[in-house]
Amino acid sequence: MEFEGTVYRIMPVTKGTSARGEWQRQDVVFDYSDGGNFTRKICVTFFNRPDDTARLKEGAVYNVSVNIESREYNGRWYTDIRAWRLQPKQAEAPAAMPDLPPMGTEPAYAPAPAAEVDDLPF
Repeated sequence: MEFEGTVYRIMPVTKGTSARGEWQRQDVVFDYSDGGNFTRKICVTFFNRPDDTARLKEGAVYNVSVNIESREYNGRWYTDIRAWRLQPKQAEAPAAMPDLPPMGTEPAYAPAPAAEVDDLPF
């Protein structure tokens, strides 16, 4: 799944060691609007991705690709939202300059078509 969200809050880094080695986890809360009147908060986990979280800025807009997974533990269900790609929102193309006239179908510097010459005898 992919969504566009604004960074609301960057939570502190959590570090630890497991049987596979050291790990690092950081949660980031995004404001997400699905086009309705209300925004929703989504807490996304960045697991072993310190480069991605280091460039985040609160208030900036990003396109975030995530995997959503739920699991059961002792009769309760828990949901993880893990980021696997983060891209800053692309700036929209600049509008045409208003002081320039619009381009016609043929550029103004193109030579005019030559008049037909009738070289046949009468």
